[in-house]
Amino acid sequence: MFTASEISQIENLLTADKKIVIISHYNPDGDAVGSSLGLKHFLKNKGLDATVIVPNDFPKFLKWMPGAKKIIIADYKRKAAGEAIYHADVIFILDFNAAHRSGNMVGPWLEKSRAVKILIDHHQQPEDFDFVYSDVTVPATCQMIYHFIQALGQENLVDQDIAECLYTGIMTDTGGFRFRSTSATTHRIVANLIEKGADPAMITSNTWDTNTVSRLHLLALILGRIEVVKDGKVAILFLKRDELKQYGFQKGDTEGFVNYGLSIMGTQVSAFFMEDLYEDFIKISFRSKDDVDVNQFSRQYFNGGGHINAAGGKYFMPIAETIEDFKEFIEVEQF
Repeated sequence: MFTASEISQIENLLTADKKIVIISHYNPDGDAVGSSLGLKHFLKNKGLDATVIVPNDFPKFLKWMPGAKKIIIADYKRKAAGEAIYHADVIFILDFNAAHRSGNMVGPWLEKSRAVKILIDHHQQPEDFDFVYSDVTVPATCQMIYHFIQALGQENLVDQDIAECLYTGIMTDTGGFRFRSTSATTHRIVANLIEKGADPAMITSNTWDTNTVSRLHLLALILGRIEVVKDGKVAILFLKRDELKQYGFQKGDTEGFVNYGLSIMGTQVSAFFMEDLYEDFIKISFRSKDDVDVNQFSRQYFNGGGHINAAGGKYFMPIAETIEDFKEFIEVEQF
C-alpha cells in the first residue's frame, strides 16, 4: 500500500480543478475494466470527474457494468483519448506495470504526459512512476482499489456501482475465487461489496452466462483435439485464424478457454495458442497450478509475462512451429 505520506499527497492531488484520467492495459479484461470504473465512480462520489480510457475495445460481456458506455476506446476515438491524456493533471495507471502494455498508441502518449502518474497494479516488475502501489500477492487490481479507498478512510463512499464493478474484477481475475492467491481478505472485501449492493447472481449471469453459438462451436473444436504432453502434466489447446473466421469470432469469445486444460486430472500447465485475426503472430495464454511459474517461462521464451499462475505471450512463428517449439521448451523445465 502507499505510505501514509503518499496517501496524503495523493489526497491533495485529487481536487475538483484537476483533470483526472484512468488508463488500463491493451486488451482490457474484467479486472482492468472493473478497477477503472470502480475508481471512476469512487472519484465521482468525492465530487471529482475522471475520464476512463482503454487502448482498444473490450468484450461485450463486460459492457453491462455501470459507466461502461462512457469509456473512451482509443482505437475508435483517437483524438479524444489523445487530448485527454495530453491535458491530464493526474493519471491513474491500473492493472498494468509498464507504459508499453497500454499499446502502441496510448503507451507513447502516457510516456510523454507530464501528469502525475499513480500506478495501482499486481503484476511483477513494475516500472517507476510518481506513486507506485504494487503487490503481486493480491489477486486482482479491483481488490487493490478497495484497499486504496480504505487507506483514504472513505469506505463510506462505496456504493452499488462501485461494488458491482470491483466485484466483477475480483471474480474474473480469481477465476471465480478458485485461484490460490484468493485470500481470506479477498473474501472479506467481497462480503463488504455484497453488503454495498453487489448481487453475485446477477454479476455472474451478466458476465459468464453470455455464450454465443459461435463461442460454443470454437470451444467444441479445441476440446475435440486437446493434447496432453510431458507425462500428462501439460495440456495444449489451439485455434487457427481460418477457424476463428469460420465461426464468426468476436472479441472475448475465447475468454477462459485456457482454463479447460487445467481441469484435466494431473495437469500442471495449460497453454492456449491462437493465431491473431489480423497480424502474423501467435497469442498465447498460460495457466498453472501450485508453484509452477508460467510468468518466468513466458518471459524467457514467449515475449510475455504476468503472474506465477497466469501469464500471456506472443510468438512470431506459424502456429505449428510455435507449438513444436513450446514442446521443446517444456522438456527442460521442471514441471
